[in-house]
Amino acid sequence: MQDVQTTSMTRWITMVSAAMISVTALIQAPAAAQHADFVLFGDPNPRAAEVPKEQKHVHPLTSPYYNEDSFVTTDVRAWFLFHDFPKSSALGGGSAQVYAAQVRVALTQTLQLVAYKDGYIDWDTTAVADSGANDIAAGLKWNFIQDWDNQFHAAVGFGYELSTGDSASLNDDSEWRFWASANKGLDKLHLGANVNVHIADNQSDTKGFGNSDTIDWHLHADYFVCDYFSPVVEINGFHTIDEGSTAPLLFSGLDVVNLGGGKSEDVVTLGLGGELRPADNVAARVAYEMPLTDNVDIFGYRWTFSLVWSF
Repeated sequence: MQDVQTTSMTRWITMVSAAMISVTALIQAPAAAQHADFVLFGDPNPRAAEVPKEQKHVHPLTSPYYNEDSFVTTDVRAWFLFHDFPKSSALGGGSAQVYAAQVRVALTQTLQLVAYKDGYIDWDTTAVADSGANDIAAGLKWNFIQDWDNQFHAAVGFGYELSTGDSASLNDDSEWRFWASANKGLDKLHLGANVNVHIADNQSDTKGFGNSDTIDWHLHADYFVCDYFSPVVEINGFHTIDEGSTAPLLFSGLDVVNLGGGKSEDVVTLGLGGELRPADNVAARVAYEMPLTDNVDIFGYRWTFSLVWSF
């Protein structure tokens, strides 16, 4: 099993690297990394063009479905996640690979369309045999504070997850999501915080999955070393606040799937990684994430690979 997982990781690391090289070769014109050069309705904010490179934040790297910053950008983000399950969990070990893409569009200088969840999950466990499509989710973000002089931005947003995924792969849930975020720059050091509340839209579901209400929070720090590299540190926390109407499981599913349980099993993780910028509008990122809490949930470790193409 370990050899299969290692081979799978190696294959996808190679594919992500090849994709990065290919995209970089195709792109000629630079674009702003922090706020959008392309705005659907109106013109870009002129202050965004004045931001020095060393003051531009790295976009969130871990927990990609829920970790959102405050900036209004237009970009496409490709993701590959290799998630290991501990043998002590109810899944009995194994892994899952997630392939996804996100699209963000700056509608105005302060309003953004965020298509934050989709993709395909490939299970490699004895407990879950079927792989399939994830649910689709999208929402709107309002960047209501843009304090360029003090390098401070804040935003709120809401979204809805449609139950379009495959139930056999533990998807097919629906929920409302509400979030708030803040970002503060200290020249080369950039800090961020984000909190989400998820309200299940199918709490009367009798299947036992997808009917819990949860809260998660995310802390971010990155440091501008040079034009081409920034290290990233992130901490993520996951908490179940309502297990729903069915008999609860011992774990919630975190940001993988909504399994309806785990109210007494809070999970906090630490992610360490970095961003490489081969071009002004291309960023390749990688992070290794591990749990800081000791419980029965499904977080063994996770590798996250991401490619961001900004417009």
